Amino acid sequence: MFFPIYLLSAAGFTVLTTEFVIVGLLPAIARDLAVTIPQAGLLVTLFAFTVACFGPFLTAYFSRFERKRLFIAVLIMFGVSNAAAALAPNIWVMAAARLIPALGLPVFWALASETAVDIVGPDHAGRAIAKIGFGIVCATVFGIPVGTLISDAIGWRSAFAILSVVAFAKALLLFIYLPRSVHKDQASFRSQFRILRSPLMQGHVLLSVLVFSGMFTAYTYLADMLERLAGFDGTVVGWCLMGFGAVGLLGNSLGGRLVDRHPLIASLTFCTFMIGGMVMVVPSMHSLPALALALAVWGATQAALFLVSHVRLMKAAPQAPAFAASLNIAGANLGIGIGAIIGGRVIDHLGLGSLGFAAAGIILLSILLALLLMTVRPHPATCDA
Repeated sequence: MFFPIYLLSAAGFTVLTTEFVIVGLLPAIARDLAVTIPQAGLLVTLFAFTVACFGPFLTAYFSRFERKRLFIAVLIMFGVSNAAAALAPNIWVMAAARLIPALGLPVFWALASETAVDIVGPDHAGRAIAKIGFGIVCATVFGIPVGTLISDAIGWRSAFAILSVVAFAKALLLFIYLPRSVHKDQASFRSQFRILRSPLMQGHVLLSVLVFSGMFTAYTYLADMLERLAGFDGTVVGWCLMGFGAVGLLGNSLGGRLVDRHPLIASLTFCTFMIGGMVMVVPSMHSLPALALALAVWGATQAALFLVSHVRLMKAAPQAPAFAASLNIAGANLGIGIGAIIGGRVIDHLGLGSLGFAAAGIILLSILLALLLMTVRPHPATCDA
């Protein structure tokens, strides 16, 4: 029963690695394409905001399609776009190569999550999506560092070329092993958007925006914090980031178990522990055991909240779970962009050492919103098939 889910998880690893791998390749890309680091960094912004703007619409439209063909088509699109990135002669072609997969990522992630729930049933939704989420955690743990190592060894273009080959290979695996499926009781395009009329759904989307804004206010600049405040060199920083992602495997597992019981309580729990981890990072910079503990708490809760936020939106709209998942993806990417902007402003005005406190303040707002949402009674929502 879980084998198709593991296949989708492996495909999700390729999809998410395509989004995140560029973080470690930006300096090399900037040098090769003769642009500045901030200009190359706009490639990250382009990807995130494309997902945020178009994800819900594309997911609502493509949710009517047979899933096996759709997933294979998305992976082929990723293979082609990564090949284009590997051959990009200038920043404009590179931007187009990044735009294309940004359109496919929310469709794959939202519908793969819904497909996993269809396979195991709603009572085990958290655990099923945790298995899909395992591919995402692995993308952050291994995808970025491995991509950076490949870039250092044989060039950044090779990293995208290898991703292209892997995407085509996984498309072939899905073609051979993934069973055909269409989601039952599929809602119409218009009725899926109708769920946004609910103040409760609006609150859930806002909660995702706040959670991810808080996360990425600090996480975007974590490497800089470790380098400048703790005095670590690039190699040590790399191992720290890999460890940060590795503990996320534990957080992903815990999140999958707790979110099935009560999504909002799971959000409150992990947000509370995340505040502790974020606030303690800077004061712990000169004590390795304390710093390791702070990063472990932060890393585990961050990975858990990726999963919890996703399942929380799907459970809030059982009549259109894939569309709800796409709303979470859109809100998360919007939060990532906002968090990076807020973190930059905090550094400019308050200093690097204040990032953890600023991020914790935003997470505190998300806790207050979660408490408010727990007092709201969900109204029966209709969603025409």
